[in-house]
Amino acid sequence: MPAYKYTLKDGKTTKWYANFYYTDWTGKKKHICKRGFKTQREAKEYERSFMDQQSNTSDILFSSLVENYMEDMSHRLKPTTMENKQYIINGKLLPYFGNLKVCDIDTIKVRKWQNELISYRDEKGNPFSQTYLKTVNNQLSALMNYAMAHYHLTFNPCKAAGSMGRSNAEEMNIWTQEQYERFSKSIQKSSVKLAFDILFYTGIRSGELLALTPADVLPSKRLDINKNYAKVQGEELFLEPKTPKAKRCIALPDFLYDDIQMYISKLYAIEKDERIFYFTKSALDKEIKTTAAKAGLPLIRVHDLRHSHASMLIEMGFSPLEIADRLGHESVKTTLDTYSHLYPDKDQQLADRLNQFRRAVPPTTEENS
Repeated sequence: MPAYKYTLKDGKTTKWYANFYYTDWTGKKKHICKRGFKTQREAKEYERSFMDQQSNTSDILFSSLVENYMEDMSHRLKPTTMENKQYIINGKLLPYFGNLKVCDIDTIKVRKWQNELISYRDEKGNPFSQTYLKTVNNQLSALMNYAMAHYHLTFNPCKAAGSMGRSNAEEMNIWTQEQYERFSKSIQKSSVKLAFDILFYTGIRSGELLALTPADVLPSKRLDINKNYAKVQGEELFLEPKTPKAKRCIALPDFLYDDIQMYISKLYAIEKDERIFYFTKSALDKEIKTTAAKAGLPLIRVHDLRHSHASMLIEMGFSPLEIADRLGHESVKTTLDTYSHLYPDKDQQLADRLNQFRRAVPPTTEENS
């Protein structure tokens, strides 16, 4: 693994370069020459890291596995999903496992990593949420599964170590309709107020809201949800909906349809395929924090308005199937898994209905005699 020194045109500054050959995945021999390293060590480290990424064995460094995994997944996952993965990996995985070989990451190391995250407290003394811990653990497990499939890792240490966190939060932060209306009346800008009204009274996702165009507001008083807006590393993207079922048409209450049409009519020369709202998700996040505080309301996230909408529909007596269709869930199971805790008295209601049904049955002939 040699590295070579060279001098720049000024005749004074020296640099190092790596010069080597490797065989790519098609079996072709290729040449690499990379210049500009300040030290011999940096040049050698570049070659070592590059060759490590070409490895297909489990003694690959975890950091190299991550690079290969992210490059591979970038062709299969949405940019927003990749951005979320990168954030978790950079902050919660690489600092612990980056310099280890994948084959050296055992159940003890995974347990110690889990325990550090479980014990973590921020400056206000708050721990990571249970759902976040679950998400982070799942990402490490996904990487280890990838290593098993493609780098001959014999087993996934995350499975033997056990999981941490929970898939669903024990409590869900929601606003009632009365609380939401207090919030809505406190918003100053009409465009922002309408955006939040749409979120609360339709249950759509914020990305679906920000992708809306005049063409998506149908004369049948429905919203055609057919795309998702996201901004990744400064680039504005229109993406396919989260799942096939996320493509849907949502019926609008008359008051909301009229408000949307009134708002669009005031947008000068807007085209049918232009976005209605031009603020960002971060602007919505900031607004809900500041306005909720002014209105004396408990703080919730923008996404919790979707949960609030589902809670309102449950209180109104709509079935899980109807709610699943409106929210664009892939299956009713998703709806039940997410909102089952909002049905605490449904079993008792079922028993009461059975009591009523039993009493309504006419007595048998033997009982009459």
